Amino acid sequence: MSSEKPAALVVMSVEHWPLLFPPDVRRRLERLVDLDGPVDRFDLDRLAEVEVLITGWGCPAVDRQVLEAAPKLRAVLHAAGSVKGHLSREVWERGIAVSTAADANAVPVAEFTLGAILLAGKGAFDLRERYRREGTFELGYIHPGVGNHGRTVGLIGASRIGRQVLDLLRPFGLRVQVYDPYAVDVPSVDLETLLSTSDIVSVHAPLTAETQQLLGSAQLALLRDGTTLINTARGPIVDTEALIRELRSGRISAILDVTEPEPLPADSPLLTLPNAFVTPHIAGSHGNELARLGGCVTAELERLLAGEPLRFGISATDLDHAA
Repeated sequence: MSSEKPAALVVMSVEHWPLLFPPDVRRRLERLVDLDGPVDRFDLDRLAEVEVLITGWGCPAVDRQVLEAAPKLRAVLHAAGSVKGHLSREVWERGIAVSTAADANAVPVAEFTLGAILLAGKGAFDLRERYRREGTFELGYIHPGVGNHGRTVGLIGASRIGRQVLDLLRPFGLRVQVYDPYAVDVPSVDLETLLSTSDIVSVHAPLTAETQQLLGSAQLALLRDGTTLINTARGPIVDTEALIRELRSGRISAILDVTEPEPLPADSPLLTLPNAFVTPHIAGSHGNELARLGGCVTAELERLLAGEPLRFGISATDLDHAA
């Protein structure tokens, strides 16, 4: 490695590297640091001079052994969302800066959610099933109870994604309410009020001990007939069996990009119920959207080397309420 630029090591699933860092983004990165990798495992002998770790999906644990082998390490920049799966708390205890591209990864999830909300409000999913079932429709028929004007949308969680969804919804004639006991800067209603007064409920809370099965039988029973539940967050936030019971009753509908378990067993009713629209965990970054994550990390590296605060830094205290 050259001594002119800080040494950086890329550790992630190797197949993700060209998608996260296409040539134009990679050139920006290589102007900033002396780049090594990508590798998908730690060779402790390669860590002695490393100042920056660029991590991604598939990165193994950054634990005490890794940290002791990297005495010059000053930053871990994660080209994905959550850092809980691979960073030990000792990273923060050693004063190492941590940043994540979770805000960039939130963009396509928020866009997916916006589309789901507007289609649900228009009755698109139910009417598609009716069209398939009946094989015809009456041209020009005005469907009662359909439309987004004045519809009430409830967002569970003022998270990165929840806030982006809130912003995306502003141009539409919707009434939006939020439940988040930790968001001091967003007006919040209690969960019972949100569930019982919303036409569409969209889940954006992180999965924590407090949110595990946050929506169980009692909570789902509060949903009004005709409500649509959208979950692009984490499957275990919703009690799967309780949701199946409600869907079988025909009272509500669901749009699910995440489930518990994941993937679902082949005989899961969620895959065949006409009022359940299930997608295979696609709301997050895929295809050309991945380059946004690499660009986010590169911009963070530019700030780090310029001595500026990281825009998307994560502190140890953030972990308790983050995804």
